[in-house]
Amino acid sequence: MCRFLALCASVLTLIAFLATPMPASAGQQNFDDVQIETIAVADGIYMLVGSGGNIGLSVGDDGPFVVDDQYAPLTDKIKAAIAAVSDADVRFVLNTHWHGDHTGGNENFGSSGAMIVAHHNVRKRLNPAEFAEVMGSSDQAAAEALPIVTFTDEVTFYWNEEKIQVFHVANAHTDGDAIVWFTDADVIHMGDNFFAGTYPYIDVDSGGSAQGMIAAVEKVIALAGSGTKIIPGHGPLSSIADLRDFRDMLVTVRDRVQAMINDGLNIDEILTAGPSAEYDDGWGGGFVNPERFVRALYASLAGGS
Repeated sequence: MCRFLALCASVLTLIAFLATPMPASAGQQNFDDVQIETIAVADGIYMLVGSGGNIGLSVGDDGPFVVDDQYAPLTDKIKAAIAAVSDADVRFVLNTHWHGDHTGGNENFGSSGAMIVAHHNVRKRLNPAEFAEVMGSSDQAAAEALPIVTFTDEVTFYWNEEKIQVFHVANAHTDGDAIVWFTDADVIHMGDNFFAGTYPYIDVDSGGSAQGMIAAVEKVIALAGSGTKIIPGHGPLSSIADLRDFRDMLVTVRDRVQAMINDGLNIDEILTAGPSAEYDDGWGGGFVNPERFVRALYASLAGGS
């Protein structure tokens, strides 16, 4: 009975969480004034910042390798930014997960000849006909938008004189997350498992979990060195010290919420107790505000993840 009540509470909290406003979708934004900023990260590696998730870019003799592609209306601007550092067409687009601010340009890039690569759950979520029980929809995504190469655990590219290791982290931000490690350049793109300087979005409804996100962060910390540069899903180019700060915040607030759940507190009582209060001024200024962050942690932990 206790497990049943906890599950019901988790579901109700998740519904409330999803009902709160999230970042504007491509259909709600005006992209006319968005500019793509190109940041040099390492030799041949760039971070592109516009609207949506940060883009990783490798350029060299083999052609551009792109990590995530933001929203569809920005594709021409993104291509122009790529053209400023490479005279070749994009050969690969690697999606770190399925959310539209990271995959919205897939159809445009796929139609232009780029090969879309992602974890197999990304293809399922971009193609709800294959994942209708989760998506609640059977709408078919455009074929050009779907990954044509998928992987389960990891895949390695030898491209632009780089060894690019891509590995899945389970049930973290979503159930289809990939971390991208440019090993020679010592650059890691974490997708939305790292929001630099703000509270993260844990998409419980897409298989994400608090424990999985912390595990993903710990895995990258174990790989990274003092000079590793980290491209977050959102926020500025970061260091291993920044990632450790993010980990420490996550673990501290997770532990507090878990302890309150163990003590029998409901979500309203937990919000009143303010488990994230000491971090709110520094971390609560993003689109995931303190209440939304705590609600997501509660939904995940009360549901056993």
